[in-house]
Amino acid sequence: MFNKILIANRGEIAVRIIRTCREMGIRTAAVFSDIDADSLHVRLADEAYPIGPAEAEHSYLNSAKILEAARKSRAEALHPGYGFLAENPRFVEECEEHGLTFIGPPSQSMYKVKPKHAARQLMKLLNIPVVPGYDQTLMDSTEERFKQIQKVAENIGYPLVVKPSGGGGGIGMVIARNEDELSNAVRSVEGRGRKLFGVSSFYIEKFLPNVKHIEFQVLADKYGNVIHLGERECSIQRRFQKLVEEAPCPLLSPHLRMKMGAVALDIALALQYVNALTVEFFFVPETQEFFFNEVNTRLQVEHCVTELVTDVDIVREQIKIAAGEQLSFTQDDVSRRGWAIECRITAEDVSRNFLPCPGRITGLRLPHGPGLRIDEGIYEGYTLPFYYDPLLLKLMAWGKTRDEAVLRMKRALYEMEIDGIETNLSFHRLTMDDALFKSGQYTTDFIERQEIVKKVREQKKAQQKQGKVK
Repeated sequence: MFNKILIANRGEIAVRIIRTCREMGIRTAAVFSDIDADSLHVRLADEAYPIGPAEAEHSYLNSAKILEAARKSRAEALHPGYGFLAENPRFVEECEEHGLTFIGPPSQSMYKVKPKHAARQLMKLLNIPVVPGYDQTLMDSTEERFKQIQKVAENIGYPLVVKPSGGGGGIGMVIARNEDELSNAVRSVEGRGRKLFGVSSFYIEKFLPNVKHIEFQVLADKYGNVIHLGERECSIQRRFQKLVEEAPCPLLSPHLRMKMGAVALDIALALQYVNALTVEFFFVPETQEFFFNEVNTRLQVEHCVTELVTDVDIVREQIKIAAGEQLSFTQDDVSRRGWAIECRITAEDVSRNFLPCPGRITGLRLPHGPGLRIDEGIYEGYTLPFYYDPLLLKLMAWGKTRDEAVLRMKRALYEMEIDGIETNLSFHRLTMDDALFKSGQYTTDFIERQEIVKKVREQKKAQQKQGKVK
C-alpha cells in the first residue's frame, strides 16, 4: 500500500480524498494555486505545495508543476479527483514516465475513448446504440472548415449539441437550435475546451430532450475482475451540469437495470479497463430505449450516492486497485440498501440564470442528524474564488425509502445556512417539494418545464422588500 498520495485537485473532492486516505493511514500532499492557499483541502492535508497563479491553466492544468510537487513530496501515487487533468491520457503517461502511480485507468484505456468521439466509434463496434451524431472531431480554424461544420449540422438536424472532445461531465457543452446559433456555440465550446481541458476540438450530436440521464458505476481491477455498483439518476441539470442526483433511478425496471448494467460491464471489458469507470446513458421513458452518451474515466462528483446505498467507499477501492490489490467482492456480493439523494450546493444566483457568485462566507451552519452526509470544501470565513467551479459542498440524505430520503433532505436544506454569498439553497428546497420530482418522472428538461426558478425570483423580491437581502 502507498505511504503518501499527492492529490492533484482542489475543493470538496480533494477534501473527500484526504479523508479516506487518513482512514487508511496514508499521508497526503495537496497542491494549491496562489488564491487557494487558505483552502480547506490545504488545511487538512499533511503537506501542501504551491503550483502557481490562480488561472487553472497555470496551476491545476500545468502537468509540469503537478509532477514537480509530486517529486518534492516524494509521493508514490497521485489521485486526480475529477476535472482538470483527471481524464488526460498524456498526463497519465507523464506520471508513468516519472514512476508515479496514477490512481485511475492506464493511459491506453483512456486513449480508446479520448477524444470523446472515439467512444462513439467503439460503441458502434460493440453494437451499443449511440445518440445520432458525427463520429469525428472538428475545429473551426478557417472559414472553409466552418462550412463543413454547417453541413454536418444539417445532416444531423437541429437542435444539436456541440461538445468539447477533451471534456466530460457536461462541462462546456452548448445547444444550437439553428444555423445562427451554431457559430456562437462552436466559438464558446472551442474556447472553454482550450481553457478547461487544453483541447479546443469538438464534436456534434443530436440534442435529445425529455430523456433521463442515467449512469452506472463500474470498478475493475488488474486481474480481470469487473463489477458494477448499480445506477445513479442525474437528470436535474442546468447548463448540462448536474444539480440533484439519486440512487437508484425511480423509474428503471429490474430488466432494464440488468440490461444496462451488462452493457456497462461489456464496455469496461472492451476498454481493458482498470479502476473506477462511469458509463452514462440517455434513457427515453416513453419508448424504454436507452442510448450510450459517454464514459468518464475518473471519479464522478456524484459517486457519494452510490456509496450510501452500497456501503462501498469508491475512493478506497480506487486506491487499493491502484496499489495492485484484487477487488474484495464479486457482482453477487453487491447489494443496495435504501435510497440516497444528493444536492449540489453552489454559489449561484438562481434568479439570474444560475450566475456564479463568488465571495466571502460570513456565516455557516451545517445540518446534522440521522441519514445525512456532507462533503464540503468551505468553512466560515472562507472566500470562494472567481476562477473555479462554484460548488460549495454536496449535501446527501439516505433513507430506507425514497420518501424518507426526500424528507431528510428537506429537513437538512432548511436547517442549512450560508451567509455572505448567494447560493442555490432555495432552488433545492423548492425541488424537494415539487410534484414532478416527487413522482420520479422528471427528465433533463426539469428546470425548463417547472416554474421553480420563477418561484425563486419571487421569493427573492419578497425578501428584498422586507430588507432581508440586498
